[in-house]
Amino acid sequence: MPISGGLAMIKSVINDLPESEKKIAAFILYNPNAVLTMTAAELGDASSTSSSAVIRLCKSLNLSGFQELKMRILGDLNSLHEASYSDIKKNDTIKSIVQSLRNNAIKSIDETLQFLNEETLKICVNLIDKADTILIYGMGASFLAAKDAQQKFIRVNKSCYAMEDTHLNATMVANLAKNDLVIGISTSGETRETIKLVELANLRDINTIGITKYGKSTLGKLSKYNLYTPSSIETPFRSAATASRMSQLYIIDVLFMCYATSKYDSTINYLKNTVDTIDDYKAL
Repeated sequence: MPISGGLAMIKSVINDLPESEKKIAAFILYNPNAVLTMTAAELGDASSTSSSAVIRLCKSLNLSGFQELKMRILGDLNSLHEASYSDIKKNDTIKSIVQSLRNNAIKSIDETLQFLNEETLKICVNLIDKADTILIYGMGASFLAAKDAQQKFIRVNKSCYAMEDTHLNATMVANLAKNDLVIGISTSGETRETIKLVELANLRDINTIGITKYGKSTLGKLSKYNLYTPSSIETPFRSAATASRMSQLYIIDVLFMCYATSKYDSTINYLKNTVDTIDDYKAL
């Protein structure tokens, strides 16, 4: 995994940080280049805090220490895609819309990549492998990512359900075994229906994965494992939730491809059978 994402992590959690850590975070966002040559003590002095507050900030970001934070910031500064997300504007031209959507898509994938943890991915893929049944749920645009996961995993003979009816989802949770899996998708991490489903799964000691924003959220707190999207990913109007949807679909693709690769021979056979059966169906 690339060593980057420090600035995106800070942007995602800055509003939830204690005051001293917030001052350091703000200093870093305004002076990322200067931070690269500082010690923790120097950064503490520059931000009118302390070296211990710098270390606490690193812990809040789930990083090993200040050195990792600096390495991630350096990776950010070397990135080719530093433009901010753009939303719809009055009098936009077709050319500018096409370009801004392209930029948003690239940036959402780049930032999501920065949040993916390889060890967590391995655990999540293993949970998918062990599960006889996977129940995946999201509301609104997040439901599109859930349906995409269902379509992908069914093709490789993995029982995966993405249903809109919340009562049917609760019924399914009631009948899942402990080796099964519930995946909740919510950009905000505060979608009530998704949270309730994960809570039900936890009551029955069923494995849970949250696909949600980096930082504090109810879904992130409740899920046993989390795969994060950037919390700064959406523009003010969230027109069609395009950037967050792209981020979620990317995570689904990563999970599927990692699982499919781990079962390569059987995956190829299942995919071939799927293609052949669909061709036969079309010929009827």
